[in-house]
Amino acid sequence: MKLGIIGAGAWGTALAQVAASGGEPTLIWAREPEVVAAINGKRENTVFLHRITLSDRIEATADLAALTVCDALLVVTPAQHMRAILADIPVGNRPLILCAKGIEAGSQLLMSQVASAVCPSAPIAVLSGPTFAHEVAQGLPTAITLACEDAAVGQTLAERIAQPTFRPYASADVIGAEIGGAVKNVLAIACGVVEGAGLGQNARAALIARGFAEMTRFGLARGAQAETLAGLSGLGDLVLTCSSTSSRNFSLGKGLGEGRAAAELIADRRTVAEGAFTAPVLQQAARAAGVDMPIVDAVCALLAADMAVSDVISKLLSRPLRGEALR
Repeated sequence: MKLGIIGAGAWGTALAQVAASGGEPTLIWAREPEVVAAINGKRENTVFLHRITLSDRIEATADLAALTVCDALLVVTPAQHMRAILADIPVGNRPLILCAKGIEAGSQLLMSQVASAVCPSAPIAVLSGPTFAHEVAQGLPTAITLACEDAAVGQTLAERIAQPTFRPYASADVIGAEIGGAVKNVLAIACGVVEGAGLGQNARAALIARGFAEMTRFGLARGAQAETLAGLSGLGDLVLTCSSTSSRNFSLGKGLGEGRAAAELIADRRTVAEGAFTAPVLQQAARAAGVDMPIVDAVCALLAADMAVSDVISKLLSRPLRGEALR
C-alpha cells in the first residue's frame, strides 16, 4: 500500500518517515517549494524538522494531483484548511487518515465530518495521541490511537503504518479520538499560562485534572465514549501536551503567562498552534451544547485580550466550591 502525506510540517514529515520505514515508497505534498527541494535534495525538512535524516524512500512534491497514485492518504494540514485542500484533490474511495486536531470554524464540525462532507466515498480514520514529531521521526517508542468505524479498513491501515516503535491501537470511536485531540490543544495553552505566570506544579496538575473533566463533559455531549477520552487520544495526549515546551500550544500559553500579546506570539510562529484557532470554536460549541468549560473560557479571554492574566486567574480561583464528582 503506497501512502501519500498531505502536509509537510513537522508532524507530516515524521509520519512520512514512519510510512517509509515499512520499506514502501512514500509521497509527501508540501505547499512550500523550499521544503520540497530540501526533502528531495538534502534528505531533510530544514524548515520544519531540523537535524532528522529522512528515508530515501520519501519523495516530496508540490503537485497535489501527484497523490492520485497513492492507495491511502494521511491528511496532516492545519484543521482550518482541510476542507479546501481535500476539495482540490480527487480522493475517490481512497481511505483518508486524518491527523489534524481541531474543530472547523463556522460549522463547528470535527475533521471527520468535514472530510465526509467533501469526500463522501472515502473511508475515514483518525490518528491521534501523545506524539511529538521529532521523537516519532527519530524512531522513539510511541503509542497512538487509530480510530475507524470500519474495523477491516482500520486493521489494514494499522498494519501498514505499524512499526516496532510506532504502535497504533484500534478504536471505533472516531468522535472521541477527535475531541480528545482538539480539546487538549486548548488546555495546553492554559497549562502554558500557568508555567509562564510562575504558578507552580500544583496548579498545573490541578488544571490538567479539571481540564480533563471539561474534555469529558464536552466529549460525552458530542457522542464520544468515556473510555476513549481516558485513553491515548484524550488523557494521554493531554498529559504530554500540557507538560513540555516542545508543544506549540504550551509554548504559546507560556508566552501569554509571561505577559506577551497573543497576536504577537501567533505572528512570530511559522508553525500553527491549533489551540488558538480551536478555542473560540470550542467555546461556541460548548455553549450550544450547554456544557460548562471555564478553563476554555479563560483561554479565549486571554487570546482575545479581553482580560489580563491576573484577572483570569482570579476569576477561576473565585468560582464557587463544589463536589469533584459533579465535574
